[in-house]
Amino acid sequence: MSREHRGPGGGSGGAGSGGFASGVSDATGTTLADPQPQAELDRTVGVSMWAIVLAGGIGSRFWPLSTPERPKQVLPLVNDRPLIADTIARLSPLIPPERVLVLTSLDIEAAIHAVIPEVPGANVLAEPRPLGTAASLAWGASEIARRAGPKTVFCCLHADLAVGYPDALRFELRRAAAIASRERYLVALGAPPSRPDTAFGYIDPGPLLEFGTSLTRGGAARVGAFVEKPDAGRAAELIAGGALWNTGIYVWEAGHVLELIEEHVPEVAPGLAALQRNDPDAFGRKVRPASIERGLLERTDRLVALQTDCAWDDVGTWACLRRSRELDDDGNGAIGPAYFVDATSNVVHAENGPVVLFGVHHLLVVSLEGITFVTTLDRARELKPLLDALPGSMRLKPTRRP
Repeated sequence: MSREHRGPGGGSGGAGSGGFASGVSDATGTTLADPQPQAELDRTVGVSMWAIVLAGGIGSRFWPLSTPERPKQVLPLVNDRPLIADTIARLSPLIPPERVLVLTSLDIEAAIHAVIPEVPGANVLAEPRPLGTAASLAWGASEIARRAGPKTVFCCLHADLAVGYPDALRFELRRAAAIASRERYLVALGAPPSRPDTAFGYIDPGPLLEFGTSLTRGGAARVGAFVEKPDAGRAAELIAGGALWNTGIYVWEAGHVLELIEEHVPEVAPGLAALQRNDPDAFGRKVRPASIERGLLERTDRLVALQTDCAWDDVGTWACLRRSRELDDDGNGAIGPAYFVDATSNVVHAENGPVVLFGVHHLLVVSLEGITFVTTLDRARELKPLLDALPGSMRLKPTRRP
């Protein structure tokens, strides 16, 4: 079932999904809209922009590769670098590692930090239990306000995303930071959809703000509605109306977002006093799980959207790897030794010797020491029924090479 919420901004938008207007160019040659001179952006954002990277959970939808010992965020699923290392690298030089906070869970803290040694240990904040992304946001925002001041602007994003054009992402983060600082808005980045994907959330834009001529020409729009995982028909309607994929990348001032959490998020607000005392244990005892979207963004009228053409994708399931990996001429993608004969649109992850696919299509094959997993890419979208049916020892810790 899909979830749709029409926010306080009201209305559905008619913004399109075209390219950027005149401005500066990114590394790909794409021209980026520049709503104000770069010098003004530099003065507005300064050198103090921070980031929060959300990196909780083991990523069970990437079983059997992802386990508590080797969670999804440390896996080289898109290229030869761990997902979280890729995420932190693409923020630099706009946001260097020493200004990145990583919010993760206690059980995978060591595995996470081992692959991002450039991030100071004090910047990895481990939750003793899953608190929900709204609470993670509050903890990170409080820490940024304490270290750098409540007017500090930061972005919040997930560790498991793919970005084709990092220069374009950094440019949009800078634009969003200027709006968040100057106008005191919460800014959500949306990506132009390339297909009616039912696994993504959508931002249905409302009225344009006074600056910018359209979402495709450097403008910002109030968010009319969030639509979470619509069916294919509804997704097509949203795209026709100018909706954007919700990238889950947000930009705001630390003090401002804490004020709005206190006002709008009763699941988290009771714990804010503990954060002011720098007591995260007490904070964890006082909060209830809530997502950033449902807990905060759907309850405020201070939310606006910007479009980013950074070739964003969510690395959420095995099937998405066909979009983010380099493919052969028949649409097959592989990590490790794999051979394809009369085979198309397959994904292979091989760590236990060569895998040969002959005369098959749209399959996923994961070959590890001690276990081989085969399914279709369609069935690989949701593995919970499979994991519920497996013995616990196989579900959590399939044997593999160290």
